[in-house]
Amino acid sequence: MQIDTAANRTAYQNDGFYVHAESIFPQELIQGAVEGMDALREGRYDTGQAPFESPWNPGDDPNKLCKIEMPQIASYGIRELLNYPALGQLAAELTGAEWVQVWWVQLLYKPSVTGAKAPTVGWHQDFQYWQNTWAEGSQLFTAWIALSDVTEDAGPMKFVSGSHRWGLMDGDFFGDFNEQEMHAPEGESWTEGVAVLPPGGVSFHDKLVLHGSGSNISGRPRRSFAVHLRTNQSALREPDTRAGLSLFVDNPDYCPTIFRR
Repeated sequence: MQIDTAANRTAYQNDGFYVHAESIFPQELIQGAVEGMDALREGRYDTGQAPFESPWNPGDDPNKLCKIEMPQIASYGIRELLNYPALGQLAAELTGAEWVQVWWVQLLYKPSVTGAKAPTVGWHQDFQYWQNTWAEGSQLFTAWIALSDVTEDAGPMKFVSGSHRWGLMDGDFFGDFNEQEMHAPEGESWTEGVAVLPPGGVSFHDKLVLHGSGSNISGRPRRSFAVHLRTNQSALREPDTRAGLSLFVDNPDYCPTIFRR
């Protein structure tokens, strides 16, 4: 896979995000991960292990956002997708990292729903939820992998350009994207980028970039994985008890190193 390393790294550094609007995965890996996603939503785990405790469980309201933590624990197909070399290569090209490790993953299945109850993802910064686990200054970012055709009407991810330089703000993942009132700091402008992606396309965003997504009215589910990554420029807070978000960081089956120079 060839990318314009210098230009794309500059764009990522300036905007805080990068959208790779072409598939980087073979079709068979995408299909295997889709099948793994459907199995997990039905409570079937081909590894014999359930995923980590999650906000959504089999049998929950199918019209709500399905968010399953660490799905790779329960699915070999999802593990294969995470380990595909192009993902780690692209992550390293954008960040200049010596190595890149998966440290947490979330399955996100947004059903197509219209009306007031349509699920959205509110404007937020990932580091809001990570700051008690990772040391300040750690190089942390997210690869958001599309497994379906994420068009404008499917509730795609949106990012605020340059917001990774604004410091922590008061966002809320579980807020209503359509009703939140978020504003740029004085002297800054609010400019949005959107991740319209084909199946197998991927976007990357910095831990402090404001992002969220609206409702899916496409008539088909929006399927994705949020793959949280760290590099050699990261450290866990002390004392590290290997609890919560750092629980599996030493397990290469669940948290593989996907690039090393």
